[in-house]
Amino acid sequence: MVKKIQKVKPPFPFEAYSHVLSPIRAEDGGGFMFTMPDIAGVVADGETMDEAMADGREAFDATISALMDMGREVPPPTLRSEDFAPISASGKFVSRVPRSMHVQLVARAKREGVSLNTLVLTLIAEGLGRGDNSRFARG
Repeated sequence: MVKKIQKVKPPFPFEAYSHVLSPIRAEDGGGFMFTMPDIAGVVADGETMDEAMADGREAFDATISALMDMGREVPPPTLRSEDFAPISASGKFVSRVPRSMHVQLVARAKREGVSLNTLVLTLIAEGLGRGDNSRFARG
């Protein structure tokens, strides 16, 4: 039996949260992926950016409603204006990882039917969404 969860008013509005819209490679199906780093469960996709954004809003509503139904805390938005200086980042970076980790990542991406880049982007978004960045000193 499937439990029907009523849509609820979120404690923080959708617009208070940062989100990421990223292109999905054609060989992975194309379109765009929507993620919300503050709430790891909010993931959606669409053929266009507008569709991905609309589906992301629906995923946000469903995830918040489910969290509240289970009595779990809704993570507050972590985006702060001081986190954004004029950005000149290309959106691309290269990182070396141990070979054993590379093998595990490639195997997991294959099991999940996604590219290595898509898997790593999703894991990074989930990690950022946990919001526990207290171990990183702010300068």
